[in-house]
Amino acid sequence: MRKIVSTGGGRLEFIPPMEPKLVAKPPEGEHWIHEIKLDGYRTQIVINNPDDIRAFTKSGADWTNKYTGLVEAARELEVKNAIFEGEAVVTNKAGLPDFDALQRAVHSDPYAMILGAFDIMHLDGHDLRDIGCKARREILFGIIRPNSRIQFSEAIPGDPKAIFYLADQAGLEGIVSKRADSPYPSGPTSNWLKTKSFTVQEYELLGVEREPGKAAFALLAKPGTGNMSVRPSSAWGAT
Repeated sequence: MRKIVSTGGGRLEFIPPMEPKLVAKPPEGEHWIHEIKLDGYRTQIVINNPDDIRAFTKSGADWTNKYTGLVEAARELEVKNAIFEGEAVVTNKAGLPDFDALQRAVHSDPYAMILGAFDIMHLDGHDLRDIGCKARREILFGIIRPNSRIQFSEAIPGDPKAIFYLADQAGLEGIVSKRADSPYPSGPTSNWLKTKSFTVQEYELLGVEREPGKAAFALLAKPGTGNMSVRPSSAWGAT
């Protein structure tokens, strides 16, 4: 385990996240950890004390008021201060992430989300970003409480191709593979790799919006539903 560096007494703030590289197939070898890629919103929880807990999106937008249930769950953790992250999801009756339901809940139900927590960057005054991913995840597992809206994202053992196949067959978004010994630098990295399942769906094209000098956006709707979606032209026909 690498040395844990003290953060000092300053107030903890949002950390720009690591950004996994998209690949066609998952990596093989004993040095990789594989997790299910949940179809939700990547979320960072920053705890300074029980009265100062905030939730941020991947880009750093403060969504504390939209994630009331997650903030209350974070308040129950037995920590002095911490920064950890995961994927905020809403599940359907089958227990699978439902992205459409998540989009609705963000605007109407701040208690609908659960968090699949997968990494931790600070804990009780210590910076954990210089130690390996597997060690960080063991620390994170140790602070998660049972029966909470914050749940630990378990690693899936086995052959990575088989794991991806099963995720694809289950209708999940894919898997994320992480080098077990990798530290946590912000920004793009090849130490985290994501392999995604792509499901093609049929949409009705309602129209196209285009501004000079900008990419075109398609106005789409699922046939017979009237539910409109706005997508860049590069994503037409795929989800």
